[in-house]
This record gives sequence, C-alpha cells and structure tokens, in this order.
Amino acid sequence: MAQGTIARVINDRGFGFIKPDDGREDIFFHHSSVADGGFDSLREGQTVEFEAGRDPRSNKSRAENVLPL
Repeated sequence: MAQGTIARVINDRGFGFIKPDDGREDIFFHHSSVADGGFDSLREGQTVEFEAGRDPRSNKSRAENVLPL
C-alpha cells in the first residue's frame, strides 16, 4: 500500500485529497473509500495508507481503501 498525507478534506462534500509520499500529484478520495467509515476523523496533515485505483465513471485516478495511521 502507498502512504501519503491528507492534503485537504472537504467535509460537507464528502471527499478530499491525499499528497502521496512518492511525489506524485495529489490524489482524490471519496468518503466511501475510507476504512471503517472513518472519514469524519480525518484531518489535514494526517498520515494514511491507500491503494491507487480508478474511478469507473470518469477513469481518473482515486485513492481506495484509505486507512488512517
């Protein structure tokens, strides 16, 4: 699994962005991709693990199985 830092959380819209540790551009994540429904506990600057995936609707990259560390 890749690691990164929460760069931005938009609580009222249910999504955010992760800055991957490997230097890639920020990656989108949806609240439904956060393990154990922990979206509300995520804070900017927090370290997470995630799997890179693709959004089936837009074919853009997104983070899946986001797990706070």
